[in-house]
Amino acid sequence: MSGALRVVDLFCGAGGLSEGFRQAGYRVIAGSDQDPDAIATYEANFPAARVLCGDVRDSALREQLAEVTATADVLVGGPPCQAFSQVRNHTRLIDDPRNSLYREFVRAVQNARPIGFLMENVPGMAQMGVKEQVQADLELDGEYRVSAQLVDAADFGVPQTRKRLLFLGVRSDLGTEPPSLTGTGATGALQLVRLPRGIARSEESLRSGYAVTARTDEVGEMLAVRLADALDEGLVSVSQAIGDLAQLHPGRRAETLETGELPVATSAYQKLMRAGCRAALTNVSVPRCQRDTVLRLAGIPPGGNHRDLPDYLRARYLSGAKWGPSNGSGRLGRSHYYAYRRLHSDLWAWTLNTKADCAYHYSVPRSLSVREFARLQSFPDRFHFTTDCRNGILPGRISGGAAHSRYRQVGNAVPPSLAAAAAAALRLSLVDPCDRAIQIDYPLIQM
Repeated sequence: MSGALRVVDLFCGAGGLSEGFRQAGYRVIAGSDQDPDAIATYEANFPAARVLCGDVRDSALREQLAEVTATADVLVGGPPCQAFSQVRNHTRLIDDPRNSLYREFVRAVQNARPIGFLMENVPGMAQMGVKEQVQADLELDGEYRVSAQLVDAADFGVPQTRKRLLFLGVRSDLGTEPPSLTGTGATGALQLVRLPRGIARSEESLRSGYAVTARTDEVGEMLAVRLADALDEGLVSVSQAIGDLAQLHPGRRAETLETGELPVATSAYQKLMRAGCRAALTNVSVPRCQRDTVLRLAGIPPGGNHRDLPDYLRARYLSGAKWGPSNGSGRLGRSHYYAYRRLHSDLWAWTLNTKADCAYHYSVPRSLSVREFARLQSFPDRFHFTTDCRNGILPGRISGGAAHSRYRQVGNAVPPSLAAAAAAALRLSLVDPCDRAIQIDYPLIQM
């Protein structure tokens, strides 16, 4: 088989998997999701693809999906899977009614018979018994050979630790095996540690109290050198990812920034992300920052969290303004503990969630813009996040407003660079040997 393999993305969200497969030289022909805001983003970034919005369990949408998946070479998707209790109650994963969306993905593979597929899910599915059940379901009584692998996005050039469980399937009649992904292994060798008082390894760590440490062997030392190298795209720190956007200020309302206003890129990753973004950078508005939050961030070093706060900054209200929920104790409550966390410039970010306050900038007292979220997820700057222009309640729309939707879309996505690595590995198992040069020579970021 030669040429671009055709991909349909089920449960596509904003399109992280699709973007990765596109970067790996596949042709994305369709995407489906029930969230109209995510679909608006998908449609804006994949104008040549057929876009289907609705519940995949609906018979009409199921018929449309059957039509497009019949022409696909590869199916991809990350169906929500709510129940992991089947090991204890002896209910098979696919039979649990809470996992009906997972069942739809298996059904789509069974009906379309693509030559390959990728299904991703949360690491919790790797627990004993569950992963094996999923593999058995996806193998379809021997029609497919399926591998399961737990990977961390930071090992594949993403400036964020994000573990995902990938199921890669290859149709058995191809006579090949599903691939295994090989990353840098940096997440097992490098970590951020709190330095004891009086100990510092650099001027920066002396100021912050946190420093990146490497495993004490040759590989660990080599990976530390790679991470510090701004020209290395395979290991990327937070500052290498978003350092050129530090000038964004809290409360910035403008959604665009002319590319000519950007400083010179200081890392290979910044150059990579900017590729194909011509006139203006989008999604660069920044939420306002409460005065209390600014005061607390001043007491938290880069890489730190609420545990670093001195006692006087643990009072619920510091500047007199009453805002947000209070537990009545006059102190910060448990719900605040995940909010006051500052990124460290020299390591990748922790796993981002769907809220703007899940991570604060390492050098500026503010939360991040959607564009900085996207950079830490490895979405290129040309990828624009938007929402459905219709107001009010829509089928499938998640409440919270347009701004929150954009953060949620980024936070829920599969990092494209991880998806691209999986797509490249999968193609080696799908194409004829004489065609493999086509797969190997792909641009990471397409214009």
